[in-house]
Amino acid sequence: MSETPVRVLIVDDHPIVRDGLRGMFAADPLFEVVGEAADGAEAIAVGERLRPDVILMDLRMPEVDGVTAIRELSRRGVESRVLVLTTYDTDSDVLPAIEAGATGFMLKDAPREELVRAVRAAARGQAALSPAVATRLMGQMRKPAAEPLSQRELEVLELIARGSTNREAAERLFISEATVKTHLLHVYAKLGVNDRAAAVATAFERGYLTPRR
Repeated sequence: MSETPVRVLIVDDHPIVRDGLRGMFAADPLFEVVGEAADGAEAIAVGERLRPDVILMDLRMPEVDGVTAIRELSRRGVESRVLVLTTYDTDSDVLPAIEAGATGFMLKDAPREELVRAVRAAARGQAALSPAVATRLMGQMRKPAAEPLSQRELEVLELIARGSTNREAAERLFISEATVKTHLLHVYAKLGVNDRAAAVATAFERGYLTPRR
């Protein structure tokens, strides 16, 4: 049985960037480029209409920026996964984008294979952070968690950061999937976040996780 292609929407205000991304994904049978948008407002309208699996979202766009678009798509109940693409590993919108609902954050100059893996991971709901962005997040200091993470919570979080599903993490740690979910809920509460991507980003930022070399 052939695998269903990942439906992708490309959002960027530069036509040449959209052309390059479209060409890359359209040439791969595992993906289907269902649409494009040139700014945040168009991304909201097209995203709500097409409801793709993954939205590749630029952040710095005129009128309506990427973070605003991500937040509005979430408010409208669009369940598409958003993978942010940026030129800057020092972009100050990294955390706001993830907190707004982005599943991951990649640099536009990432190798093709890395970007493809990130889009497929995003389609599965897994966090995807480029090493450069993860390093940047780790270096940004915010207030520490009111309560430290336990060893087991760290083990679960490390597996999630590597792309494991709840079931895979449970199998690796020899615990039930329900227990993994409970540990994640505790992690969310301690880090003050609401989802997996934000938990991973905040854990890198606070030094709980270290980027893999």
